[in-house]
Amino acid sequence: EEISYEQRAAHVTVISKPLAGKKLTKKVYKLVKKAAKAKQIKRGVKEVVKSLRKGAKGLCVIAGDISPVDVISHLPVLCEESDVPYIFVPSKADLGAAGQTKRPTSCSLLVGDGLEGMEEVLKEVEAARPTY
Repeated sequence: EEISYEQRAAHVTVISKPLAGKKLTKKVYKLVKKAAKAKQIKRGVKEVVKSLRKGAKGLCVIAGDISPVDVISHLPVLCEESDVPYIFVPSKADLGAAGQTKRPTSCSLLVGDGLEGMEEVLKEVEAARPTY
């Protein structure tokens, strides 16, 4: 049976901010699927960190239901240092499925320009970002 967005969102970690809303989550998963088809995706903490350190640009999508949270806690900081926008989604299983892998994925980095719908999602991610 299908678990609703609200149920998934209730189980995210404390640091999951900004968390994508229901509509944005759908758009992000669609974009992840497109990036996977176009081979413009990095999956998993190791690959994402390596790409960010090398200066890759794009959108970082982080799953909010990761336990222990230490696995991903350094990613938002790394993204901000690299000036890469990031957004949390409620489910690692859904993120993995959207990225066309059978395994749940803790984070993905969508790299490369020309992804259809990327601009629109980036605008919404920017709007969701907390201002300090």
